[in-house]
Amino acid sequence: MTERAAARIAVIADTSLQRHVLQQALAANGYRVVLNSDPARLDDEALAACEADLWLVDLAQTDDSPLIDRLLERATAPVLFGEGHAPERHSENYPRWERRLFGKLKRLVGDPSQAVGPSLDALLAEAQRPVRLELPAALAGTPLVAGEPARQVWLLAASLGGPAAVKAFLDALPGGLPVGFIYAQHIDASFEGALPQAVGRHSQWHVNPARGGDSIRCGEVVVAPISHELGFADDGAMQIASHGWPEPYSPSIDQMMLNLAQCYGAQCGVMAFSGMGSDGSAAAAYVRRQGGAIWTQRADSCACPSMPDSLREGGYSAFSGDPRELAANLVSHLTAQCE
Repeated sequence: MTERAAARIAVIADTSLQRHVLQQALAANGYRVVLNSDPARLDDEALAACEADLWLVDLAQTDDSPLIDRLLERATAPVLFGEGHAPERHSENYPRWERRLFGKLKRLVGDPSQAVGPSLDALLAEAQRPVRLELPAALAGTPLVAGEPARQVWLLAASLGGPAAVKAFLDALPGGLPVGFIYAQHIDASFEGALPQAVGRHSQWHVNPARGGDSIRCGEVVVAPISHELGFADDGAMQIASHGWPEPYSPSIDQMMLNLAQCYGAQCGVMAFSGMGSDGSAAAAYVRRQGGAIWTQRADSCACPSMPDSLREGGYSAFSGDPRELAANLVSHLTAQCE
């Protein structure tokens, strides 16, 4: 299973702030910026020399630019006019601006967040069995019928680098915990079938596809479908919609967080693992208002820290750690609830 090369984006914007924001946003979402310039500093030779898969043009001060006219006449790659002045990075309008922009980019040049890196092949070939955390006596002595509907459900949210991180988390986590999981992973649909075995093969947790009309069970990880939105009935039964997720992400972590918190309230939580972009940041305040917890993978243990970073920078993350530390913190959290 090979990963696609990141799309090359050439940015033309006439304010330094807009160029900076676009550079940061494009890089965080996995695109490769091959040019980022003021139109006044470009000439025909520079345009001809630039090899781009898409031109992103965002002009706030220049009503008419002969250079842009010539670009439109000659460019062989798509030319996309931007979403206008970018809001402040942590404002409530930023996620909406980002979704609009990257929804268009995804349709035109693909979605880098669907790359699996490291590949699922590597996870399937991994032979080492990690050292699992011990189940505390307080939890071991609590009657738990394996497979009973979970009253507490946590979302494992991830994008680039997510499968390896989620596997490390599940490998470390002991069985017998009174909790179930939903796993929402930005990934190409062609990898969906291999994902459960890749992340669950060494763990004590059963990794299963979503089942419409059934509950999430203690001891299992339900993989959110890529093509259809996953929601819940009033009694917690999973509902697989006929429609897809809101753009630009499949699955949408923001929407999954909203659906989960609406159903489970304070009995839900979110762990954001390695990933691109800021999917999840728009719904984080709602999860917190409903009483849900939000934890994040520590940046230095991520293949790509943009997703957990955006939650930390927004002030939503109550705990950060590497995958094993997240597992240990969950065990402690559940133990404290039993005492």
